Amino acid sequence: MEYNEEEFLMLSGLQHFLFCRRQWALIQIENQWADNLRTVDGALIHQNAHDSGFRESRGDRVIVRGMKVFSRTLGVSGQCDVLEFIRSDDGIPLEGREGLWRPYPVEYKRGSPNSQSGDTLQLCGQAMCLEEMLCCSIPEGALYFHEIRQRKVVQFTEELRQKVRDSLLEMHDLYRRGHTPKGKPTKSCNACSMKELCLPKLMNKRSVMEYLRQGMGDGT
Repeated sequence: MEYNEEEFLMLSGLQHFLFCRRQWALIQIENQWADNLRTVDGALIHQNAHDSGFRESRGDRVIVRGMKVFSRTLGVSGQCDVLEFIRSDDGIPLEGREGLWRPYPVEYKRGSPNSQSGDTLQLCGQAMCLEEMLCCSIPEGALYFHEIRQRKVVQFTEELRQKVRDSLLEMHDLYRRGHTPKGKPTKSCNACSMKELCLPKLMNKRSVMEYLRQGMGDGT
């Protein structure tokens, strides 16, 4: 199956989706958004990383920023923060350069490593897009954490790739149906910029209809 461009979802949505399906739906389906300190700080960090005019050579490494990627198979499009091409015998040819070069995506993140985040999922999605576009194999990439100034290498295992596929299938299904899932309040809600739009505490309350029915019943 292949998706048309009109059906493409945002690749960055993978991170939102894993964090909270309701948050993703509010952004992608209902076109709602709200900033807080974390999101503004993260946006500032990504400004330089998305400078598509940036290109640098460092010996056996060519570095580009803000490269646009897409996949008709997955039905997504987005940008790589940083894409490094490393000279390698199992790489691909680059116009104007001798030898072969292996793509190596690097995603910039504001904080520190968190196993519960969708960072690795988003990075793997970028690699899968690049593999489809460039007809190559990309076994690994890296997450760069601005808070600790360190990289974390991510192996693109088959398990991780399948999680990307499964997540995107569910995302496309929700988008087609225009369905925003209910949220389950957690401690993470307090740090979410969408808290005032989502109103997670109301998820555990009675519905307005239930409230009115009870009120009408009591008055008879």
